[in-house]
Amino acid sequence: MSGSITVSNTKEKHPQYVSAVKLMFEDEEISGSVPEICNTKDFYSDLIRAHLKPQTILRGRVTCLLSITPAINNVYRSVHGGAVASIAEIVSNACARTVVAEGKELFLGELSISYLSGAQTNAEVLVEGSVVRSGRNLTVVVVEFKLNKTEQLIYTARATFYHMPVAKL
Repeated sequence: MSGSITVSNTKEKHPQYVSAVKLMFEDEEISGSVPEICNTKDFYSDLIRAHLKPQTILRGRVTCLLSITPAINNVYRSVHGGAVASIAEIVSNACARTVVAEGKELFLGELSISYLSGAQTNAEVLVEGSVVRSGRNLTVVVVEFKLNKTEQLIYTARATFYHMPVAKL
């Protein structure tokens, strides 16, 4: 990481917390330079999609199998929260596409995620998306992530897509 870290002077800062946070940002495993290959168009999307294998595609439902590898893990060796969010977005978008007319674009207006547990490297996770509601102007999708081996629910997501252009009254 280039440059130095500046900590504002406040009376409420605690040196042990400041040191811990600075160390987190200076850790080479976390803040090293990004390899040039990663600076290509759609690299992150391709990386995430490479871990998903579609299982079932029905009207209002999409199911995929997610293979957990170190490429999508965090420093704790479980799936990175950003990867969970990306997967939820991809699956919910695919699910919404099964019910929304082809001429309408989808705009992700809201995505909420509950991280209930974690999935470790080499685990397989069943990712199931289903449409909760779809109307003229929006579609709501829920996505559940369950460990394939035990069916334990580990993450849940809820996505709201707005249809573009918005229908006129």
